[in-house]
Amino acid sequence: MSEHVEIRSGVYRDSVALLQVSKHVAAVAGVEAAIIAMATELNLDLARQMGFTGLDAAEPADLLIAIRCGDDVLETALTEMEGAMASSPSVAASSLEVPAHTVGAALRRADEATLVLLSVPGAHVLPEALDALEAGRSVMIFSDNVPIAHEVLLKELAAQRGLLVMGPDCGTAIVGGVALGFANVVRRGDVGIVAASGTGAQQLACLLDHAGIGISQLIGVGGRDLRAEVAGRSTIQALSALDADPGTTDIIVVSKPAPAEVTHAVRAVAERLSTRVTFCVLGPGQPTMSDTVSSLVQSRHGTSPKWPAVGVREQQPRAGRLSGIYSGGTLADEAMVIASSRLGEVRSNIPLSPGLLIGPNERASTHVVIDYGDDELTRGRPHPMIDPSIRLERIAMDAADPSCAVILLDVVLGHVADPDPAATLAPALRAAGKPVIVSLIGTEADPQHWSRTAEALADAGAEVYLSNAQATARAVDLVAEGTVA
Repeated sequence: MSEHVEIRSGVYRDSVALLQVSKHVAAVAGVEAAIIAMATELNLDLARQMGFTGLDAAEPADLLIAIRCGDDVLETALTEMEGAMASSPSVAASSLEVPAHTVGAALRRADEATLVLLSVPGAHVLPEALDALEAGRSVMIFSDNVPIAHEVLLKELAAQRGLLVMGPDCGTAIVGGVALGFANVVRRGDVGIVAASGTGAQQLACLLDHAGIGISQLIGVGGRDLRAEVAGRSTIQALSALDADPGTTDIIVVSKPAPAEVTHAVRAVAERLSTRVTFCVLGPGQPTMSDTVSSLVQSRHGTSPKWPAVGVREQQPRAGRLSGIYSGGTLADEAMVIASSRLGEVRSNIPLSPGLLIGPNERASTHVVIDYGDDELTRGRPHPMIDPSIRLERIAMDAADPSCAVILLDVVLGHVADPDPAATLAPALRAAGKPVIVSLIGTEADPQHWSRTAEALADAGAEVYLSNAQATARAVDLVAEGTVA
């Protein structure tokens, strides 16, 4: 067995590109372990956990290459790594143009820009966002883990200047037909979406697309915008912007459960607009995202759409608990609302009430839905929509747990997401040995293709639904009532 540890200086690749390189090398026959990553403290800790040594001289700006494999495989593994590295985007030291190191410097080179997209560690967002706002540009903040006081400050300043702050933790937007972050390929149309929810926005856009209705603009405002501290500041700004957009004739506001005083204030603003606004604020007794889109389609066409499903078959209810393994917080919230209405208490790391809190890796004897895309679980690592390894571990744990009756999970397609999630998940689903229900969020125009992915997941034994609400209802149907205290 050979172990190759190499530290390279002066080479930089972003974490997503390096994740793909690591996966490519790990897939080489005879490779036992591989990590190719920037030598941050987090990645060095991960390499040590994998058993690699000789890492002490590495600095955060260095590239770490660590491969363990059979003696006769090392040369092939290194060749494959160099090939994958060569095909990944780079920020080369020999680049003819020196990259701008601040937002202010970048904007001096792009006078025509009207929107700045920030993706830097959350603690460093404030000065860059202030630079953009003071230069008269709206901001989309992809970063998470931004202090909420900074969010309020930025949104107050933006409102004073007639600008918009999208985020923090705004992972999805479609502005002027351009997809930003995690976004699906959907048809253009006349429905505007204001989303305090990334995967909620993607679910709405994909359901609308399936029903033949397109999107004018999809404006993410960050998952905390309807919290009491932020008071819907960006939601109100976005509603005004869409009301002034001649290409928008309907607006949908989507959010996780939110305080009543905030939603009442935002609804009061919406009632003064000339454009029809529909609210989809998830919670007990409220319409699901599928219900919301069905109502809009019914109002326009007089008929309700039928959501596609693949691999549905006769299965008997099983004794035990439901395990929801999600990458999208709003999808997880919707699943909890539906499941708890029929099964009783559902515990979670993002619970519907504080008393139902449970850690993501805790074993449970009751129904559980975990959001692996939560801020606490994505600090210093790729989102599970990109890197599914953390969810694969949970699927394997639930597969081996006789108390788990049914596994429910989301798979989100589109730009930035895993380019072939079916190939990634299929071995784990085949080995599960119990019903697996998949909420597959995507469209036929996505790079992964909804139908092709659905068929591949169904071949691995899953039932696959476009509607997260339908997927959850089906999973609940397969849990025998009264078998969990």
